[in-house]
Amino acid sequence: MSRFRYILVESSQGVQTITLNRPEKRNSLSPELIDELTQALTEATDCDCGVIILTGAGSAFCSGLDMEHLETMNARTAEEHRADSENMARVLRTLYEFPKPIIAAVNGPAIAGGMGLATLCDFTLAVPDARFGYTEVRVGFIPAIVATFLARQVGEKRTRELLLSGRILKADEAMRLGLVTRIVQPEELRGEAVALARNLLLNSPQAMRAVKELLSCHAQSRLDHEIEDAIRANANQRSQADFREGVRAFLEHRRPDWPSSHAKFAGEAADSK
Repeated sequence: MSRFRYILVESSQGVQTITLNRPEKRNSLSPELIDELTQALTEATDCDCGVIILTGAGSAFCSGLDMEHLETMNARTAEEHRADSENMARVLRTLYEFPKPIIAAVNGPAIAGGMGLATLCDFTLAVPDARFGYTEVRVGFIPAIVATFLARQVGEKRTRELLLSGRILKADEAMRLGLVTRIVQPEELRGEAVALARNLLLNSPQAMRAVKELLSCHAQSRLDHEIEDAIRANANQRSQADFREGVRAFLEHRRPDWPSSHAKFAGEAADSK
């Protein structure tokens, strides 16, 4: 029996496939799934596999953080908010600094934290109908932890545009931005990912590890500082009224009524007196 409940781990001929396995929830990131993915990646560091493939079960790759879980955070302490933020930062940084090549096989939408998982892999293969987007501002949240990684990938100007608009990108635009490596037909996705993995296995494992260590080393000191700032910002946002309203509106399938808008108008009315 598998030790994991929310992911599947399969190994074959030097390639390990990790599948996010909450298809009924569009593979949303619950604390349990995040913990299991972090554990699986940590164990894969020293296993016999040479390449990892990360994909999702069902029609989605990953829809981001579990909104039902986020709603339960309303009654949590500041320490609990920080611990939850640290867990997300840990899995993203584990993925970014993983010593072996990782291929994302994006079989459907990769939204918010799911986009982070997909685009922090060394190679990102996506089906034509895959969609990407950091949509956090639409629910009163902030994409704090992914921001530092995205800025390194596409530059600050484009990062501002994507994070402030919260808009959805089609796969071809994501590829033009350098966030997707290749667009692959759905029926060919798994085979193309495996074929790429097989080609990578022909390379020197030590040399590939050294390349990844070099790139991670270049970013390390900056990431240490920026991710700490991001964790604080992420945790703080969870206590904001706009966040509570955004999550509630999402779950109730309605447009948010932002408390900060009312506060702004109240302040303007007071100033006009």
